[in-house]
Amino acid sequence: MLEAIASARTILTRLHEVMASRSVAQAKLNTVVEVIGEGLDSEVCSVYLLREGMLELFATRGLAQEAVHVTRMAVGEGLVGTIAATTDMLNLAEATAHPDFSYRPETGEDKFHSFAGVPIVRRERAVGVLCVQHVDPRRYEEVEIEALQTVAMVLSELIANAGLVDEEEAWGLTPAQTGPAHLRGLTLVKGLAIGTAVFHQPRVTIEHTVAEDTEAERQRVYLAFDKMREQIERMTAQAEFGVGGEHEEVLETYKMFAYDEGWSRRINEAIDSGLTAEAAIERVQQRTRMRMRQIDDPLLADRMHDLEDLANRLLRTVSGQLGTAASKGLKNDAILIARNLGPAELLEYDRRRLKGVILEEGSLTAHVVIVARAMGVPVLGRVRAMRGQVREGDQLLLDADQGTVTVRPAPPMVEAFETRFARSRERQAVYASLRDVEPRTKDGTRITVMMNAGLRDDMPMLSMTGADGIGLFRTEFQFLVSATLPARERQTRLYRDVLDTAGNKPVVFRTVDIGGDKALPYLRHNDGETEENPAMGWRALRVALEREGLLKVQARALLEAAAGRTLNVMFPMVSEPWEFDAAKAVFDKQLAWLKSQKKMLPEAIRYGAMLEVPALAEMLDVLAPKLSFLSIGTNDLTQFLFAADRANPKLAERYDWVSPSILRFIARVIRNLDGHDVDIAVCGEMGGRRLEALALIGLGIRRLSITPASIGPVKQLICQIDTQEITMAMQGWLASPPVDMRAALVGWAAERGIECD
Repeated sequence: MLEAIASARTILTRLHEVMASRSVAQAKLNTVVEVIGEGLDSEVCSVYLLREGMLELFATRGLAQEAVHVTRMAVGEGLVGTIAATTDMLNLAEATAHPDFSYRPETGEDKFHSFAGVPIVRRERAVGVLCVQHVDPRRYEEVEIEALQTVAMVLSELIANAGLVDEEEAWGLTPAQTGPAHLRGLTLVKGLAIGTAVFHQPRVTIEHTVAEDTEAERQRVYLAFDKMREQIERMTAQAEFGVGGEHEEVLETYKMFAYDEGWSRRINEAIDSGLTAEAAIERVQQRTRMRMRQIDDPLLADRMHDLEDLANRLLRTVSGQLGTAASKGLKNDAILIARNLGPAELLEYDRRRLKGVILEEGSLTAHVVIVARAMGVPVLGRVRAMRGQVREGDQLLLDADQGTVTVRPAPPMVEAFETRFARSRERQAVYASLRDVEPRTKDGTRITVMMNAGLRDDMPMLSMTGADGIGLFRTEFQFLVSATLPARERQTRLYRDVLDTAGNKPVVFRTVDIGGDKALPYLRHNDGETEENPAMGWRALRVALEREGLLKVQARALLEAAAGRTLNVMFPMVSEPWEFDAAKAVFDKQLAWLKSQKKMLPEAIRYGAMLEVPALAEMLDVLAPKLSFLSIGTNDLTQFLFAADRANPKLAERYDWVSPSILRFIARVIRNLDGHDVDIAVCGEMGGRRLEALALIGLGIRRLSITPASIGPVKQLICQIDTQEITMAMQGWLASPPVDMRAALVGWAAERGIECD
């Protein structure tokens, strides 16, 4: 391995000499493959470059020379094409066993078995491929792949300086990309927006990759780290979300990465291999991107995104190419485009001009999404290859409701979108006018409509929407955006602020629901193993009861925050009555301690449970006498009833919330609680959709807890329906289910002029 590391330095030194020579570009490439082949003791070394949309064999050592400039393949074709398409490396002991292998007889590669290849990247896009081959079947050592990737960076500079790749191809644009284009993505924050495309990050072009003086490059990186950390400290101090808020905790987590020693060590190691400061940062960043593509844990992936965001900032600092689009200022209404975006960077933008955000990556749990939601900025994520589709200044129509963006729309498209946008604003105005209207059906039945929240900054929506209270306050959000376990004092401050803002309206605090897809880096399972099915694993109340200290601290914080008021506490994912009893016992013990200390206590405490695990429905006769309220959590309940992971895109649309099996289950829960003084609510996305809300009211549900955006539409629906009519219809359908329950509901509503989604 040490020999391979030394050879990487030797290769870079010799490549530096080749690049400085006066030879023509082709002669340089011919020498390059010989240098790399000798340095890695490789029987074959080949370079393919992207020309006119095809990957062309430009130079080789070991393959037939007659194939040079003859062998060509499309991006995505063969092993070389696959590397270019994915910008990821391949390391194969037997090349022919790979499903994408494509045999090219003119190259004379029949006798070679092993294959390793890495992309040659220019401006975040593969413009070529560097590969090696051996006769003997073997996987290449990691350090050999590292050497190849380092050399590929240097080749990128040589190729660009020699003009071997068209500038348009290096930018990822083709002359044909001038008309309208429709792209799809994942809705992260709902909303509509019109604006011009602005790339968050100016492209940093690395002019020199091979270091003349390693120590000088190291000092440049140290100075850049210091300057970047000063910028981060200044930004976090200027954040406008108030002292002690969850957003401040997001930024603290982000800042933690700026001081990560492992990251700076990896950059130093890249400099040791002979790279300049800029090339070393980019080299480590490329490795981070490859790792991100292999990460399934969404929270861990988000942490890697934060690290990439900082790498971009460090690269701009060390290169002297400072400033993002935010520092230059937005001139017009803009839709920001970025691979990923850190929360601190989003806060730099003028909120009057920033109309939307499009991310090439991103996820629902990303820190930047939490901040964007508080800012009211629609966000669309996982829109692939934006730089290959969009130019700076292109007009964009962002529909984050439907998960689409239209690039360079034709005038009729803009007109239609603006009409829809205007209708949306009109609808919002109608919904806003219902703020002070009590949600009663035509026959006078009062439906309680509450909202879900999880951040301090969600609370103003309580008065803006006219919701009856907070039916679900997700306390875990404070834990998810913290770098460490939130202290009791900080928890108490948050809960007290929420209750103060709510005033006389009730707030239901759900105890911390972490684990599963909401893993915390500072709270891992004792055995450290990865769960095969985290949604049904060590999460929610199971974590809280095993780590009793966690629940004890939260219980004390909630009890102290609610002093002199009514406290509503709900335990998540209760599977059996004893779990509820054990959780309540923790609160009882803390209450007794506070009483012994003569502390002010809550005026009343109401305990409830979330019914998400179907098994609990069989034990409601035992649990009901202990409950003040029960919330049916439809999101998890649906996936458990159907044994279908709701995070799996193949199953996301497969099971319907108005399926007779779901509706019959909820009806049975309501019957089982008949005669008990227990408030029943539905908490989750199901209650926030008008057609589904119609079905729930027909089942007998009189309390809904939904997102703030859904409150206006659901209030409007309630005022249009007759409770007795929909109840009778639902009873008939459940007794004899129609072939398509959704179609039956839609038809019933249409006949009565009831607006549904």
